[in-house]
Amino acid sequence: MDMLKGERIAEAKLTDWRKLAQGLHARYVVDDFGTGARFITAVGEAGDALGHHPRVSIGTRHVDLELVSDDAIYRDDEGTEHVVEWVTQRDVDLARRISEIAADHEIAADPHSVSEVELGLDTARSATIAPVWAALLTGSAKSQGRGTPSDEVRDATARVPNLWFGDADEQENQRQPFHIEVYVAPDVVEQRIAAVLAAGGTVVDDSNSPSLTVIADQDGNRGVLCVDVSAATKD
Repeated sequence: MDMLKGERIAEAKLTDWRKLAQGLHARYVVDDFGTGARFITAVGEAGDALGHHPRVSIGTRHVDLELVSDDAIYRDDEGTEHVVEWVTQRDVDLARRISEIAADHEIAADPHSVSEVELGLDTARSATIAPVWAALLTGSAKSQGRGTPSDEVRDATARVPNLWFGDADEQENQRQPFHIEVYVAPDVVEQRIAAVLAAGGTVVDDSNSPSLTVIADQDGNRGVLCVDVSAATKD
């Protein structure tokens, strides 16, 4: 099934969900663990009917869901097809159904609280070093390039954050080749930046904001705040 571009996702108007990194994310607030478990049971039955299921994390007061397809089709500029991990129509369809189930169970969504963390490593030799990181992070060489046409390292069970490789000059002596990327919903990015500034951080580069905002702590360590503005629902 073809991957969906951001505009198509925005057109779906999934009010409970936000597109972060590769997938659709939702958080539902529950009164107790039992309520969350019953909700997940209903979500599982809906997934059985559609032949597709979300990734689930449950706590005492919340249920976190991610919808992503591991067999989405991406076509590059030459027309070559790649099987990637991305949002497809089946994810949109199941997201709508889950929102209906939540309404039936009188469970409210909290889309402002969703986030996703990934790791970035700037290097000129991703093909060389990726196997090492695949082995270290996941224990399997198959994690290199899984769900992406690049050397990116992704664990199939999502135990650890994805690791992607940015371009760097091989001769460049970088102070911080590693950095953290934090994906948030478009409607909270200004609030998140304000919280960083209030905590003593600084904005290093906002030339690509709100898609990418580079921030730094008081020691100069950098992170990137990321937003998929292409998938944001238009008012």
